[in-house]
Amino acid sequence: MNSLFSRQRYLMDFTLHSMLRRKIKNLVLFTVYFLVIFILASVMLFGQAVRHEAAIMLAKAPEATVQQLVMGRHDLISSDMIGKLKKIRGVRKAEGRLWGYYYDSVNQANYTLMVPPASDKAHQLKPGEAIVGPGIAANRELVLDKYLFLMSTAGKLLKLKVKDRLDANSSLVSTDLVLISEPDFRKFFRLPADVYTDIALNIRNQREIATIVGKINYQIPGARVVTRSDILRTYEAIFSWREGLLLALLGASIIAFIIFAFDRASGLSAEERREIGILKAVGWETSDVLAMKFWEGALVSAGAFLMGMVLAYGHVFFFQAGLLSPVLKGWAVIYPDFQLSPHIDLLQVMTLAFFTVVPYTAATIVPIWKAAVTDPDSVMR
Repeated sequence: MNSLFSRQRYLMDFTLHSMLRRKIKNLVLFTVYFLVIFILASVMLFGQAVRHEAAIMLAKAPEATVQQLVMGRHDLISSDMIGKLKKIRGVRKAEGRLWGYYYDSVNQANYTLMVPPASDKAHQLKPGEAIVGPGIAANRELVLDKYLFLMSTAGKLLKLKVKDRLDANSSLVSTDLVLISEPDFRKFFRLPADVYTDIALNIRNQREIATIVGKINYQIPGARVVTRSDILRTYEAIFSWREGLLLALLGASIIAFIIFAFDRASGLSAEERREIGILKAVGWETSDVLAMKFWEGALVSAGAFLMGMVLAYGHVFFFQAGLLSPVLKGWAVIYPDFQLSPHIDLLQVMTLAFFTVVPYTAATIVPIWKAAVTDPDSVMR
Protein backbone atom coordinates (compact mmCIF):
# COMPACT_ATOMS: atom_id res chain seq x y z
CA MET A 1 0.00 0.00 0.00
CA ASN A 2 2.83 2.39 0.88
CA SER A 3 4.55 1.64 -2.42
CA LEU A 4 1.32 2.47 -4.30
CA PHE A 5 1.00 5.83 -2.55
CA SER A 6 4.68 6.56 -3.13
CA ARG A 7 4.31 5.71 -6.81
CA GLN A 8 1.34 8.11 -7.18
CA ARG A 9 3.19 10.81 -5.25
CA TYR A 10 6.17 10.56 -7.60
CA LEU A 11 3.82 10.66 -10.58
CA MET A 12 2.14 13.81 -9.24
CA ASP A 13 5.54 15.41 -8.64
CA PHE A 14 6.64 14.61 -12.20
CA THR A 15 3.30 15.89 -13.54
CA LEU A 16 3.70 19.23 -11.74
CA HIS A 17 7.17 19.72 -13.20
CA SER A 18 5.87 18.75 -16.64
CA MET A 19 3.04 21.30 -16.33
CA LEU A 20 5.51 24.01 -15.29
CA ARG A 21 7.45 23.46 -18.50
CA ARG A 22 4.24 24.42 -20.36
CA LYS A 23 3.13 27.01 -17.83
CA ILE A 24 1.72 29.57 -20.31
CA LYS A 25 -0.64 27.04 -21.90
CA ASN A 26 -1.75 25.63 -18.55
CA LEU A 27 -2.10 29.07 -16.97
CA VAL A 28 -4.39 30.31 -19.76
CA LEU A 29 -6.49 27.15 -19.57
CA PHE A 30 -6.67 27.33 -15.76
CA THR A 31 -7.72 30.99 -15.82
CA VAL A 32 -10.51 30.49 -18.33
CA TYR A 33 -11.59 27.33 -16.52
CA PHE A 34 -11.92 28.88 -13.08
CA LEU A 35 -13.65 32.02 -14.43
CA VAL A 36 -16.38 29.87 -15.98
CA ILE A 37 -16.71 27.91 -12.72
CA PHE A 38 -16.85 31.19 -10.81
CA ILE A 39 -19.75 32.52 -12.91
CA LEU A 40 -21.73 29.27 -12.82
CA ALA A 41 -21.16 28.81 -9.09
CA SER A 42 -22.09 32.43 -8.33
CA VAL A 43 -25.42 32.07 -10.13
CA MET A 44 -26.08 28.75 -8.41
CA LEU A 45 -25.17 29.92 -4.89
CA PHE A 46 -27.05 33.21 -5.20
CA GLY A 47 -30.23 31.58 -6.48
CA GLN A 48 -30.19 28.88 -3.81
CA ALA A 49 -29.48 31.39 -1.02
CA VAL A 50 -32.31 33.69 -2.13
CA ARG A 51 -34.76 30.78 -2.31
CA HIS A 52 -33.70 29.73 1.17
CA GLU A 53 -34.09 33.30 2.43
CA ALA A 54 -37.57 33.52 0.90
CA ALA A 55 -38.58 30.28 2.61
CA ILE A 56 -37.49 31.70 5.99
CA MET A 57 -39.36 34.98 5.38
CA LEU A 58 -42.54 33.17 4.37
CA ALA A 59 -42.48 30.79 7.32
CA LYS A 60 -44.71 33.19 9.32
CA ALA A 61 -47.01 34.05 6.42
CA PRO A 62 -50.69 33.01 6.63
CA GLU A 63 -51.36 29.43 5.64
CA ALA A 64 -53.91 30.65 3.08
CA THR A 65 -55.18 33.93 1.64
CA VAL A 66 -58.64 34.37 0.16
CA GLN A 67 -59.11 36.85 -2.68
CA GLN A 68 -62.22 37.92 -4.57
CA LEU A 69 -62.14 37.63 -8.35
CA VAL A 70 -64.28 39.64 -10.74
CA MET A 71 -63.94 38.81 -14.45
CA GLY A 72 -60.76 36.93 -13.59
CA ARG A 73 -59.12 39.91 -11.88
CA HIS A 74 -58.34 40.54 -8.22
CA ASP A 75 -61.05 42.69 -6.62
CA LEU A 76 -61.91 43.98 -3.14
CA ILE A 77 -63.55 41.45 -0.84
CA SER A 78 -66.46 42.20 1.47
CA SER A 79 -65.96 42.09 5.25
CA ASP A 80 -69.01 39.77 5.43
CA MET A 81 -66.81 36.99 4.11
CA ILE A 82 -64.73 37.01 7.31
CA GLY A 83 -67.66 35.59 9.31
CA LYS A 84 -68.30 32.88 6.69
CA LEU A 85 -64.66 31.84 6.65
CA LYS A 86 -64.46 31.62 10.45
CA LYS A 87 -67.31 29.11 10.43
CA ILE A 88 -65.38 26.66 8.27
CA ARG A 89 -64.09 23.83 10.42
CA GLY A 90 -60.30 23.92 10.74
CA VAL A 91 -59.95 27.68 10.32
CA ARG A 92 -58.45 29.08 13.50
CA LYS A 93 -58.51 32.74 12.52
CA ALA A 94 -59.68 34.92 9.61
CA GLU A 95 -58.50 38.51 9.37
CA GLY A 96 -59.05 41.13 6.67
CA ARG A 97 -55.93 42.71 5.17
CA LEU A 98 -55.43 46.08 3.52
CA TRP A 99 -52.59 46.55 1.09
CA GLY A 100 -52.06 48.23 -2.27
CA TYR A 101 -49.51 49.71 -4.65
CA TYR A 102 -48.48 53.32 -5.04
CA TYR A 103 -46.35 54.78 -7.84
CA ASP A 104 -44.05 57.59 -6.76
CA SER A 105 -43.69 59.75 -9.87
CA VAL A 106 -40.90 61.80 -8.30
CA ASN A 107 -38.57 58.84 -7.79
CA GLN A 108 -40.27 56.66 -10.43
CA ALA A 109 -40.56 53.81 -7.95
CA ASN A 110 -43.40 51.55 -6.83
CA TYR A 111 -44.22 51.31 -3.13
CA THR A 112 -46.36 48.77 -1.33
CA LEU A 113 -48.68 50.40 1.21
CA MET A 114 -50.03 48.11 3.90
CA VAL A 115 -51.91 48.23 7.19
CA PRO A 116 -50.15 46.06 9.81
CA PRO A 117 -52.38 43.27 11.17
CA ALA A 118 -53.93 43.69 14.60
CA SER A 119 -51.90 40.75 15.89
CA ASP A 120 -48.66 42.64 15.14
CA LYS A 121 -48.45 44.69 18.32
CA ALA A 122 -44.95 45.99 17.56
CA HIS A 123 -46.06 47.83 14.43
CA GLN A 124 -49.37 49.39 15.46
CA LEU A 125 -49.71 52.93 14.17
CA LYS A 126 -51.77 56.03 14.82
CA PRO A 127 -53.15 58.19 11.99
CA GLY A 128 -50.35 60.28 10.52
CA GLU A 129 -47.59 57.75 11.37
CA ALA A 130 -45.67 55.39 9.11
CA ILE A 131 -43.02 52.70 9.23
CA VAL A 132 -40.91 52.47 6.08
CA GLY A 133 -38.83 49.73 4.51
CA PRO A 134 -35.04 50.09 4.24
CA GLY A 135 -35.14 50.66 0.47
CA ILE A 136 -37.59 53.54 0.71
CA ALA A 137 -35.70 55.03 3.65
CA ALA A 138 -32.51 55.08 1.59
CA ASN A 139 -34.24 56.23 -1.60
CA ARG A 140 -36.08 59.12 0.07
CA GLU A 141 -33.35 59.83 2.66
CA LEU A 142 -35.80 59.30 5.51
CA VAL A 143 -34.84 59.21 9.17
CA LEU A 144 -36.93 58.97 12.32
CA ASP A 145 -39.40 61.82 12.83
CA LYS A 146 -38.94 63.01 9.26
CA TYR A 147 -42.04 63.29 7.08
CA LEU A 148 -43.00 61.18 4.08
CA PHE A 149 -45.38 62.83 1.61
CA LEU A 150 -47.57 60.76 -0.72
CA MET A 151 -49.86 62.21 -3.39
CA SER A 152 -53.05 60.22 -4.04
CA THR A 153 -54.69 59.83 -7.44
CA ALA A 154 -57.35 62.32 -6.28
CA GLY A 155 -54.66 64.97 -5.74
CA LYS A 156 -54.80 64.73 -1.94
CA LEU A 157 -51.51 64.95 -0.07
CA LEU A 158 -50.90 62.43 2.72
CA LYS A 159 -48.36 63.59 5.31
CA LEU A 160 -46.82 60.75 7.34
CA LYS A 161 -44.32 61.02 10.17
CA VAL A 162 -41.71 58.25 10.07
CA LYS A 163 -42.08 56.40 13.36
CA ASP A 164 -39.65 53.55 12.65
CA ARG A 165 -37.75 51.70 9.97
CA LEU A 166 -38.20 48.02 9.19
CA ASP A 167 -35.36 45.63 9.91
CA ALA A 168 -32.82 45.36 7.10
CA ASN A 169 -32.80 41.57 7.52
CA SER A 170 -36.30 41.49 6.01
CA SER A 171 -35.32 43.55 2.94
CA LEU A 172 -36.16 40.72 0.57
CA VAL A 173 -39.89 41.28 1.20
CA SER A 174 -40.00 44.73 2.85
CA THR A 175 -37.57 46.98 1.00
CA ASP A 176 -40.42 48.89 -0.75
CA LEU A 177 -42.99 48.56 2.05
CA VAL A 178 -44.74 51.42 3.86
CA LEU A 179 -46.87 50.57 6.89
CA ILE A 180 -49.63 53.06 7.67
CA SER A 181 -52.75 53.12 9.85
CA GLU A 182 -56.11 51.83 8.61
CA PRO A 183 -57.82 55.28 8.61
CA ASP A 184 -54.97 56.72 6.54
CA PHE A 185 -55.07 53.79 4.13
CA ARG A 186 -58.83 53.99 3.53
CA LYS A 187 -58.66 57.77 3.15
CA PHE A 188 -55.71 57.63 0.75
CA PHE A 189 -57.27 54.99 -1.53
CA ARG A 190 -60.88 56.17 -0.91
CA LEU A 191 -62.06 52.77 0.33
CA PRO A 192 -65.33 52.17 2.20
CA ALA A 193 -65.19 50.66 5.68
CA ASP A 194 -66.67 47.28 4.72
CA VAL A 195 -64.09 46.01 2.22
CA TYR A 196 -60.59 44.54 2.38
CA THR A 197 -57.91 43.70 -0.14
CA ASP A 198 -57.99 40.04 0.90
CA ILE A 199 -58.52 37.83 3.95
CA ALA A 200 -55.70 35.94 5.67
CA LEU A 201 -56.43 32.56 7.23
CA ASN A 202 -54.66 30.67 9.98
CA ILE A 203 -55.35 26.93 9.81
CA ARG A 204 -54.97 24.57 12.74
CA ASN A 205 -53.78 21.47 10.91
CA GLN A 206 -51.39 21.88 7.97
CA ARG A 207 -52.60 18.61 6.47
CA GLU A 208 -56.13 19.99 6.18
CA ILE A 209 -55.20 22.97 3.99
CA ALA A 210 -56.23 21.27 0.75
CA THR A 211 -59.57 20.21 2.27
CA ILE A 212 -60.30 23.72 3.57
CA VAL A 213 -59.39 25.24 0.19
CA GLY A 214 -61.93 22.94 -1.42
CA LYS A 215 -64.61 24.01 1.08
CA ILE A 216 -63.89 27.70 0.43
CA ASN A 217 -64.14 27.26 -3.33
CA TYR A 218 -67.47 25.48 -2.86
CA GLN A 219 -69.02 27.91 -0.37
CA ILE A 220 -67.69 31.17 -1.87
CA PRO A 221 -68.00 31.13 -5.66
CA GLY A 222 -65.59 33.48 -7.39
CA ALA A 223 -63.00 33.27 -4.60
CA ARG A 224 -59.36 32.40 -5.19
CA VAL A 225 -57.32 30.81 -2.41
CA VAL A 226 -53.56 31.29 -2.43
CA THR A 227 -51.66 29.06 -0.01
CA ARG A 228 -48.28 29.72 1.51
CA SER A 229 -46.79 26.86 -0.50
CA ASP A 230 -48.16 28.48 -3.68
CA ILE A 231 -46.30 31.70 -2.88
CA LEU A 232 -43.12 29.81 -2.12
CA ARG A 233 -43.33 27.90 -5.41
CA THR A 234 -43.82 31.21 -7.22
CA TYR A 235 -40.66 32.64 -5.63
CA GLU A 236 -38.73 29.52 -6.59
CA ALA A 237 -40.03 29.66 -10.15
CA ILE A 238 -39.10 33.35 -10.50
CA PHE A 239 -35.54 32.90 -9.28
CA SER A 240 -35.11 29.67 -11.25
CA TRP A 241 -36.28 31.51 -14.38
CA ARG A 242 -33.83 34.34 -13.76
CA GLU A 243 -31.02 31.87 -13.19
CA GLY A 244 -31.89 30.15 -16.46
CA LEU A 245 -32.05 33.49 -18.29
CA LEU A 246 -28.60 34.50 -17.08
CA LEU A 247 -27.12 31.11 -17.93
CA ALA A 248 -28.72 31.30 -21.37
CA LEU A 249 -27.09 34.69 -21.95
CA LEU A 250 -23.77 33.17 -20.89
CA GLY A 251 -24.37 30.07 -23.00
CA ALA A 252 -22.20 31.22 -25.90
CA SER A 253 -19.20 31.84 -23.66
CA ILE A 254 -19.72 28.51 -21.88
CA ILE A 255 -19.87 26.62 -25.19
CA ALA A 256 -16.73 28.43 -26.34
CA PHE A 257 -14.98 27.36 -23.14
CA ILE A 258 -16.06 23.74 -23.62
CA ILE A 259 -14.65 23.72 -27.15
CA PHE A 260 -11.44 25.39 -25.96
CA ALA A 261 -11.00 23.03 -23.00
CA PHE A 262 -11.61 19.86 -24.98
CA ASP A 263 -9.31 21.06 -27.76
CA ARG A 264 -6.55 21.66 -25.22
CA ALA A 265 -7.24 18.40 -23.41
CA SER A 266 -7.60 16.13 -26.44
CA GLY A 267 -4.84 17.54 -28.63
CA LEU A 268 -1.21 16.62 -28.03
CA SER A 269 1.62 18.83 -29.17
CA ALA A 270 4.77 17.44 -30.80
CA GLU A 271 6.67 18.15 -27.59
CA GLU A 272 4.17 16.12 -25.52
CA ARG A 273 4.28 13.20 -27.96
CA ARG A 274 8.07 13.25 -27.86
CA GLU A 275 7.98 13.30 -24.04
CA ILE A 276 5.68 10.26 -23.97
CA GLY A 277 7.95 8.41 -26.40
CA ILE A 278 10.99 9.09 -24.21
CA LEU A 279 9.15 7.93 -21.08
CA LYS A 280 8.12 4.70 -22.81
CA ALA A 281 11.68 4.19 -24.06
CA VAL A 282 13.17 4.49 -20.55
CA GLY A 283 10.77 1.89 -19.16
CA TRP A 284 7.53 3.64 -18.22
CA GLU A 285 4.46 1.47 -18.53
CA THR A 286 1.30 2.55 -20.34
CA SER A 287 -0.56 2.72 -17.01
CA ASP A 288 2.07 5.14 -15.66
CA VAL A 289 1.69 7.44 -18.66
CA LEU A 290 -2.10 7.36 -18.32
CA ALA A 291 -1.85 8.06 -14.59
CA MET A 292 0.44 11.03 -15.24
CA LYS A 293 -1.99 12.58 -17.72
CA PHE A 294 -4.90 11.81 -15.43
CA TRP A 295 -3.22 13.72 -12.60
CA GLU A 296 -2.53 16.63 -14.98
CA GLY A 297 -6.20 16.87 -15.96
CA ALA A 298 -7.36 16.36 -12.39
CA LEU A 299 -5.03 19.04 -11.01
CA VAL A 300 -6.16 21.63 -13.57
CA SER A 301 -9.89 20.88 -13.35
CA ALA A 302 -10.08 20.28 -9.59
CA GLY A 303 -7.90 23.30 -8.83
CA ALA A 304 -10.01 25.53 -11.08
CA PHE A 305 -13.20 24.17 -9.53
CA LEU A 306 -12.02 24.79 -5.95
CA MET A 307 -10.76 28.30 -6.73
CA GLY A 308 -13.94 29.14 -8.64
CA MET A 309 -16.16 27.88 -5.80
CA VAL A 310 -14.20 29.79 -3.14
CA LEU A 311 -14.30 33.04 -5.11
CA ALA A 312 -18.00 32.53 -5.89
CA TYR A 313 -18.72 31.96 -2.19
CA GLY A 314 -16.98 35.21 -1.27
CA HIS A 315 -18.64 37.06 -4.15
CA VAL A 316 -22.15 35.98 -3.10
CA PHE A 317 -22.00 35.98 0.69
CA PHE A 318 -19.45 38.73 1.39
CA PHE A 319 -19.93 41.08 -1.57
CA GLN A 320 -23.67 40.40 -2.11
CA ALA A 321 -23.14 39.13 -5.68
CA GLY A 322 -22.51 42.63 -6.97
CA LEU A 323 -21.81 41.40 -10.51
CA LEU A 324 -25.05 39.43 -10.84
CA SER A 325 -27.58 40.88 -8.38
CA PRO A 326 -29.16 43.42 -10.81
CA VAL A 327 -30.27 40.52 -13.00
CA LEU A 328 -31.16 37.99 -10.31
CA LYS A 329 -32.92 40.43 -7.97
CA GLY A 330 -35.05 41.87 -10.75
CA TRP A 331 -35.48 45.12 -12.59
CA ALA A 332 -36.68 47.90 -10.30
CA VAL A 333 -35.78 51.35 -9.06
CA ILE A 334 -35.57 50.19 -5.44
CA TYR A 335 -33.42 47.09 -5.18
CA PRO A 336 -33.59 44.99 -2.01
CA ASP A 337 -30.29 45.33 -0.18
CA PHE A 338 -29.85 42.40 2.20
CA GLN A 339 -27.14 40.17 3.56
CA LEU A 340 -27.60 36.58 2.44
CA SER A 341 -27.10 33.82 4.96
CA PRO A 342 -24.64 31.19 3.70
CA HIS A 343 -26.62 28.23 2.40
CA ILE A 344 -25.17 25.62 0.06
CA ASP A 345 -26.98 22.74 -1.60
CA LEU A 346 -24.43 19.90 -1.72
CA LEU A 347 -26.32 18.19 -4.52
CA GLN A 348 -25.96 21.29 -6.72
CA VAL A 349 -22.24 21.53 -5.90
CA MET A 350 -21.71 17.86 -6.73
CA THR A 351 -23.65 18.24 -9.97
CA LEU A 352 -21.57 21.25 -10.98
CA ALA A 353 -18.37 19.36 -10.14
CA PHE A 354 -19.51 16.33 -12.13
CA PHE A 355 -20.28 18.34 -15.27
CA THR A 356 -17.11 20.45 -15.13
CA VAL A 357 -14.34 18.32 -13.59
CA VAL A 358 -15.16 14.82 -14.85
CA PRO A 359 -15.55 15.59 -18.61
CA TYR A 360 -12.27 17.48 -18.82
CA THR A 361 -10.36 14.85 -16.86
CA ALA A 362 -11.83 12.08 -19.03
CA ALA A 363 -10.99 13.99 -22.23
CA THR A 364 -7.29 13.88 -21.37
CA ILE A 365 -7.14 10.08 -21.24
CA VAL A 366 -8.02 9.05 -24.85
CA PRO A 367 -5.25 10.89 -26.77
CA ILE A 368 -2.66 9.88 -24.19
CA TRP A 369 -3.73 6.23 -24.40
CA LYS A 370 -3.35 6.32 -28.19
CA ALA A 371 0.14 7.77 -27.88
CA ALA A 372 1.12 5.49 -24.99
CA VAL A 373 0.28 2.23 -26.80
CA THR A 374 2.20 3.29 -29.91
CA ASP A 375 5.76 2.18 -30.44
CA PRO A 376 8.13 4.69 -28.73
CA ASP A 377 10.30 5.03 -31.83
CA SER A 378 7.27 5.91 -33.98
CA VAL A 379 6.00 8.41 -31.41
CA MET A 380 9.34 10.22 -31.19
CA ARG A 381 9.56 10.38 -34.96
